[in-house]
Amino acid sequence: MASFIGICFGRETLHLLRKHLNTVKSQARCLNLQEYQSKMLMAENGINVQRFQVASTPGEALEISEKLNVEEYVIKAQILAGGRGKGTFSNGFQGGVHLTKDKRKVNEFVDKMLGQTLVTKQTPKDGVKVSKVMVAEALDIERETYFAILMDRKYNGPVMVGSPEGGMDIEEVAEKRPGAIFTDPIDILTGVTDEQALKMASNLGFVGDKQKEAATQIKNLYKLFVKVDATQVEINPFGETDTGRVVCFDAKINFDDNAAFRQREVFAMDDMAESDPREIEAAKSNLNYIGLDGNIACLVNGAGLAMATMDIIKLHGGSPANFLDVGGNVTEKQVYDAFKLLTADKQVKAILVNIFGGIVNCATIANGITNACKSINLTLPLIVRLEGTNVEEAKQILQDSNLPILSATNLDDAAKKAVSCLS
Repeated sequence: MASFIGICFGRETLHLLRKHLNTVKSQARCLNLQEYQSKMLMAENGINVQRFQVASTPGEALEISEKLNVEEYVIKAQILAGGRGKGTFSNGFQGGVHLTKDKRKVNEFVDKMLGQTLVTKQTPKDGVKVSKVMVAEALDIERETYFAILMDRKYNGPVMVGSPEGGMDIEEVAEKRPGAIFTDPIDILTGVTDEQALKMASNLGFVGDKQKEAATQIKNLYKLFVKVDATQVEINPFGETDTGRVVCFDAKINFDDNAAFRQREVFAMDDMAESDPREIEAAKSNLNYIGLDGNIACLVNGAGLAMATMDIIKLHGGSPANFLDVGGNVTEKQVYDAFKLLTADKQVKAILVNIFGGIVNCATIANGITNACKSINLTLPLIVRLEGTNVEEAKQILQDSNLPILSATNLDDAAKKAVSCLS
């Protein structure tokens, strides 16, 4: 997602996002679908994809190869990471993507992938276990383009982003050849018009009947974007075959988690097998959590404050252990759950609470902190900075608790104390 934001918002924003995302051990708790699941959604909504099925056993793979009965097969390990083609399995087998015209080879490749751990440039260092493999029709791509639809604050709504130079890092294209990137905002009330779709198809280099088919696919992709409450639909490559077919060869779809209540069928597709257990536990308490590599746990209210807190900890020589945002309507129970989550992490050596209370009641936070500390018998250093609504009452609650809590006057003071207590 950072690459698209960089295109639309500028390099300063992209640099800021990278600065924080590069410290993240695992991604934020959000819905991530496997490639085959995204393609299922697309196929069900009139979007051209390769014929495919998914195997959980080598025997199923053999049945699928017989059923598809195509000239050439592509076998792809299904994990939530890029770079699969150049990855390495725990059994030494090279590559999570393979091509073959031999049906018997399909079974052989799948057998070497299933149950093995695949390590790529985008997985954790220990890799991810493969439990499903997609067996699909291999098509010869004559030409690759890039197409995406995403929500963008600059345009106050959805925008189309396209380039005739697909099959590569779109950010690199934007940096080296910005003239090859085409953007077109979409009126959320009108949707993609025929004129817009044809213009984008033309910009992508489609001509004749293929231009009309590409325009139809663009409109269908936007319908899917709206239907499933997506924040991004990325097709790379969006290409044409040597037989003249316009096909979406690879897809990535991001969803608005706030729409989970009306997208129950889509969100039910997430088996959470690759999710950080801490993120899953946090989500049960409606907490926003991201695990990091450091040893100073952070409990804050607001994503912006969380990023600032992490930055100041690093400025003073420390290393944040997490990003934990309790939100604006936090309860004492959620604060208690947050402390349980933080203290269960063995790498955490200190906890910094940084609350700037507007709609958040500082007294609620203070009561949650004291109850949690007493209940779990907290032995870790705890630094608390509170400011805002009912802050004086909150400070009195902490003082009356007789707990060994270090109070901080501001964020800078809090960060210094958190780092110094570890030295």
